[in-house]
Amino acid sequence: GRMERAEPPAATFERRVLRSAAEHHYLRVRLELPDGGARPSVAQFKQLVVAALRELHGEVGAALPVDVLTYEEKTLSAILRVISSGLVKLWSALTLLGFYQNRRCAFRVLQVKPCGGWTASPSVSSRSKVVW
Repeated sequence: GRMERAEPPAATFERRVLRSAAEHHYLRVRLELPDGGARPSVAQFKQLVVAALRELHGEVGAALPVDVLTYEEKTLSAILRVISSGLVKLWSALTLLGFYQNRRCAFRVLQVKPCGGWTASPSVSSRSKVVW
């Protein structure tokens, strides 16, 4: 028999990368600190997310890969990216978090999107334009 592979390794690799890219969810969240005071830096914000996960789900939760894609200190708003299998864990942990450095706080999840999120993908209208 001939030594013939059905598919070159590069194609397999590419498909795997594309598939894993689709397995993320994006959460637009806002941290509410009703009593004012110091606002967390992006590093503290990330720590707070990890602490929330650890509190509810233990070390397994704390190990969940969550990326802070954008963070605006002024409004305490952020866009988080999490693997889809961890979406419920992250959402529940954020929702139940009630304190930041012994101050009351609350996370509001404003929007959740599957893969593609708020990345700059061309809109349908610009894609479907016919150029004569």
